[in-house]
Amino acid sequence: MAELLKNKYNYESVHELALSIRSVYHPFQVDDFVNDIMDERWNELGLKARMRQIAIRLGKYLPADYEQALGILDEVIAGYPAGFNDFTLMYLPDFVEVYGQDERHWDLSIAALEKYTSSSSSEFAVRPFIINYEERMMSQMAAWAKHDNEHVRRLASEGCRPQLPWGQALASFKKDPSPVLGILEQLKADPSLYVRKSVANNLNDISKTHPDLVAEIAKDWYGQNEHTDWIVKHGCRTLLKKANRDVLAIFGFADADYVNIDAFALGATSISIGGNMVFSFKIEAKKATKVRLEYGIDYVKANGKRNRKIFQISELSLKKNETKTYTKKHSFANLSTRKHYTGIHSVTLIVNGVEQGTLDFEVLAANK
Repeated sequence: MAELLKNKYNYESVHELALSIRSVYHPFQVDDFVNDIMDERWNELGLKARMRQIAIRLGKYLPADYEQALGILDEVIAGYPAGFNDFTLMYLPDFVEVYGQDERHWDLSIAALEKYTSSSSSEFAVRPFIINYEERMMSQMAAWAKHDNEHVRRLASEGCRPQLPWGQALASFKKDPSPVLGILEQLKADPSLYVRKSVANNLNDISKTHPDLVAEIAKDWYGQNEHTDWIVKHGCRTLLKKANRDVLAIFGFADADYVNIDAFALGATSISIGGNMVFSFKIEAKKATKVRLEYGIDYVKANGKRNRKIFQISELSLKKNETKTYTKKHSFANLSTRKHYTGIHSVTLIVNGVEQGTLDFEVLAANK
């Protein structure tokens, strides 16, 4: 996501922004603004850095009076069609984060964050307000959780995620997530999938530091509402991968003793970087049962140590004596998010959180 969004912050989009501002604020210096943003460092900047560079230059070329500058940006936003939402406009809430944190600007800034989140997202910009004015800001988030606009309701959850990717970590909520729980409680059956995804991601964040708490929440919430059930399942994904027994039991994956695994084998004992590792196995149910099938890859890292990643194969219900055969292909092509290294790797088959066997294979240098 970050890489794709970064590429949308380019000359064309910055120039379009400048023209939009000049259409409502005629003294705006279009060429100076664009050239000042697209400096010699631009190509090296990541997503957040590009957002920040645009926000800072907005402060430089718009009127120094914060209220007047917001009024101009409000007119720009008003020019977009109803329902428009594009994450490439996140420099607008970032402008509020940079220039509007002073307490005397509170009402203006909160109104702007609410307005701009419907056209982009204020999930990053709201976090310094939480850090600096936690009680007051969380009261505002609770009010936003009741808003009739799904983008604003999502902000109530997304903005207070303890470990939002690319956002400031909320250290106090990592230590004690209780201020977040009331927000999630309000949104646990929200009709919007956009909001429910955020609630689930927030729960998943909390599970990384407070697994027992999330397991208890999952027990309490599960089985009341189909929307809530989806949130619970998605919010417990890290705990499921970590084979948390309480969470596995909630979804009926408590026992691995009712299945037999046979013929677990590799397609080849060595592969080259860029190729595919293939493995197969057969599963048989000794009695009717629910099954969660996963596999773990123990990757060799740059320092020679190994690190496991878990991947899901499927979840299914098996009848007594029912058998299924699986053949799985796993790519070892290098990606922007994962680079592969040579050495002895392993694949482990996991059924309902219980390891069922491990096979080693060698990863060789890429074929030239």
